[in-house]
Amino acid sequence: MPASPSLNIVLGVGGGIAAYKSASLLRYLKELGHDVHVVPTRSALHFVGTATWEALSGHSVSTEVWDDVAEVPHVRIGQEADLVIVAPATADFMSRAASGAANDLLTNVLLTAQCPVVLAPAMHTEMWLNAATQNNVSILRSRGVVIIDPAVGRLTGSDSGPGRLPEVEQIAQIALAQVSQRSKDLAGKQVLITAGGTREYLDPVRFLGNSSSGKQGIALAQAARDRGANVTLVCANVTLPLPHGVDVVPVETGSQLAAAVFARSEQADVVVMAAAVADFAPVQVSDTKMKKVAGQEEMTLTLRPTVDILAKLSADKKPGQVIVGFAAETGDANGSVLEHAQRKLATKGCDLLVVNQVGSGLGFGTDDNEVTILIREPQSAIAVARAPKLVIAHAVLDAVIA
Repeated sequence: MPASPSLNIVLGVGGGIAAYKSASLLRYLKELGHDVHVVPTRSALHFVGTATWEALSGHSVSTEVWDDVAEVPHVRIGQEADLVIVAPATADFMSRAASGAANDLLTNVLLTAQCPVVLAPAMHTEMWLNAATQNNVSILRSRGVVIIDPAVGRLTGSDSGPGRLPEVEQIAQIALAQVSQRSKDLAGKQVLITAGGTREYLDPVRFLGNSSSGKQGIALAQAARDRGANVTLVCANVTLPLPHGVDVVPVETGSQLAAAVFARSEQADVVVMAAAVADFAPVQVSDTKMKKVAGQEEMTLTLRPTVDILAKLSADKKPGQVIVGFAAETGDANGSVLEHAQRKLATKGCDLLVVNQVGSGLGFGTDDNEVTILIREPQSAIAVARAPKLVIAHAVLDAVIA
């Protein structure tokens, strides 16, 4: 089930080496439940062939206005699109688009599209910084085309600099945000979200941590932003691309995360604690690297409980505020995953608790998740089947709104 009603997306592919990455962008958009039609340029097919695009999209692929003329594809494709993404957008393509050229199927689509158009440029640094390219970028932006600044990094060969295609998740996030598929049911609301996993240091190089990647928290921030909220994302050791249009607060330790959350929670209408926060921290932290002693067979660490951020938020919450907790659980001899989660909901005092079983290709670091949302009042549970984490995020926000 998609995170929002299925969109009819046109994915244009320019003739650059980064075209191979667009196959991953196509797969990502399909996994979110959208219908994607690929329109490559002629030169793009030198990098990725027609068979690949047809197999991944489930639609026939053409570069020419002369194919299937009876269906008038050069007009129909653009008219029927809800969103057009061009990735990579080469310097040549942007030059043709800025001039209003209509010399292939993709430029015709741009001229007939009445929907948001998003370009993700990718080229060598010198080409991106060239005055002609920058002028074309300015022209296209003045017409309402969204152009994502290229990333900085390794390019073709040994070159490095601005011109690298952004990560496909970032392209998708920015592009999908241009299309309002949900009512802005969080418009004007302040939403505070945590993501990632905290680190509790033993010495300057070692720490106690966990495997949380921050993917679910990032998806929640993206979903809340798209629903009109003003979002603050407190990130603990997250290395993934972060959502566009979100206020990001980086932290490392549990105490830093607690300080960042408590400083902002009073102004928040919704607080979502998706980060994996350590329950214990070392009593003593060495200022220097701890050395292995010859003959030493054991080391004993003394740990202290950390602040229970979720419980404190719930105890101090203001009227009308919604507090959401997350619980990554495993079943054991003392109870099932849901039994442990129900006890946690009772002790933490939050309004909603999102629980998932860790393992079996779900949970930390995965693209998908499968959760049960436990609701305190009225007491109920919502099971959300395995789906991309953006789908899970919208399901959680649906429960918050309800």
